[in-house]
Amino acid sequence: MVSSSTARSTRILKPPASVVSDMDRNAVRRAWDEVAETYAARRDPDGSDAALVGDLLDSLSTPDSADPPRVLDVGCGDGARTLANLPPGSVGLDVSRRGLDLARETVPDARLVHGEMTALPVGDDRFDAITAYHAVFHVDRERHPDVYAEFARVLRPGGRLLMTLPGGRFETVRRGWMGGRMFFSAPGRERTLDQLRAAGFSDIETTTATDPLGSSTEFVFATLGPDRAADVSETESAETDTSDP
Repeated sequence: MVSSSTARSTRILKPPASVVSDMDRNAVRRAWDEVAETYAARRDPDGSDAALVGDLLDSLSTPDSADPPRVLDVGCGDGARTLANLPPGSVGLDVSRRGLDLARETVPDARLVHGEMTALPVGDDRFDAITAYHAVFHVDRERHPDVYAEFARVLRPGGRLLMTLPGGRFETVRRGWMGGRMFFSAPGRERTLDQLRAAGFSDIETTTATDPLGSSTEFVFATLGPDRAADVSETESAETDTSDP
């Protein structure tokens, strides 16, 4: 199922600076609030990328495990695709309050947190794994190293990451996306893998699966080594709905 990383050609999308700059993080948050219901309605909760969660959980289980692994689902949205398939005690995080409202209906027993992935509102060494499906590329690519440093901070050493791997280098605002507009940004496939390694991740493997909207998408599995990135960038505080998980 899983293959080693291989180089791929990338396509550069470079819109006018004014087009991108008018969608700061607050604009992206508002955009997700506006499209959350449409996105949830159009997603297939049972695609092959949802099955990857089972592979992740299998990699975490050991004969001596008394408690289920604790997983943070970053960009959980309505919760149907990933959070609903995670063990009890897992936490869903999203920048969209409307998305979290939907998640409360889908996964009523889940712990939900409102915040940004550049400054995760959780303590150090809290989780055994992180899932981040179709999430990081809605953050400005200049901040992606901050995101991966935060992932490393909240994971326990040896913790696992499962996330979407963008195939190209792009920064654009898609108008008419789910009836609204949305910001997308990524530094390129190989650059993303380099950034994960710089944050302390190793044992990187990739696989391809069908995403929620029916397209073929690459995903990456990675393991946090004992040596984390030396410095975590100072980032803005994130709001939370609940106390520190």
